[in-house]
Amino acid sequence: MDTSAPITVGVIGVGHLGSLHAKMYAEISDAAFAGVFDVDAERRDNIAGMFSVRAFDSLDGLLGEVNAVSIATVTSSHFEVAKRALDAGVHVLIEKPITQTLAEADELIKLARARGCLIQVGHIERFNPAILALEAYNLKPMFIESHRLAQFNPRGTDVAVVLDLMIHDIDIILSLVHSPVASIDANGVAVVSDSADIANARLKFQNGCVANVTASRISQNKMRKMRMFQHNAYISIDFSQGMAEVFRLVENGGPASQSTMMLGRIGEGKKKRTIVYEQPEVKEVNALKYELESFVRSIRTGEPPVVSGADGRSALEVAQEILKKIEVQKFSGA
Repeated sequence: MDTSAPITVGVIGVGHLGSLHAKMYAEISDAAFAGVFDVDAERRDNIAGMFSVRAFDSLDGLLGEVNAVSIATVTSSHFEVAKRALDAGVHVLIEKPITQTLAEADELIKLARARGCLIQVGHIERFNPAILALEAYNLKPMFIESHRLAQFNPRGTDVAVVLDLMIHDIDIILSLVHSPVASIDANGVAVVSDSADIANARLKFQNGCVANVTASRISQNKMRKMRMFQHNAYISIDFSQGMAEVFRLVENGGPASQSTMMLGRIGEGKKKRTIVYEQPEVKEVNALKYELESFVRSIRTGEPPVVSGADGRSALEVAQEILKKIEVQKFSGA
């Protein structure tokens, strides 16, 4: 591949999320936006016209003209569409969850390796300014609590809230803990759909970390927050506001930046330490655009994607185990 030429990209599935992918690709200088495909002809024509690109009337037609695609179709078609793209030698960004089953994820990962293609999974919260602001910190959480609550929206109810919302936090937690999951307890209730609309899971990791994760799509108010506790530090993340806060203990005389505020001191003599508050500087980025730019950059440089196919599989594996626990709880009457 000519490393100086733009990466030719397309979007498959231009509903609400796919149309946002199209908008971002139209703005990325390193991407040559070739066109879109959707089984809904009117929708693909409208989006193509909006961004002055080609509306392909077949999937194979699009795949024959691009180096990479975003797949923003319904989850049930992720595997089939991604498999056809990889077979054509096209790099793929697959919106979360990666596939419906672990076997499908495994097959895609194997196929991508054989074709020399890249898989990135659309766990967009990895690109949230609040998470990016914490890159300089040594995060080793031992207790995590997250709440992802949304008002009801019929879009997305084709899957349980665990796969629709909670999987975002599962991916973030797995990326921070770096330890195998030892056990999972979970509970959930189907309130307005045929699958769980509110769920809670307690993940225990082999290193001793515990994560308490709650997701709901029937809440009155929106919330996307995570709190982490580790030795000598407490970190608060507000995904909606794109803001992080850090409270930590530092040895007296330790370095302090302009963003550091002293809150008090504890201990005596040589063991005296200072409690400081920091609000890390936030990058002014559009998370989706930054995600797609990262995808294009990985294709160009050969660097591993921020969220690999294996990462997407790991998040799916935990999410499916949570769903199994919810089913067991439901039928046992516990």
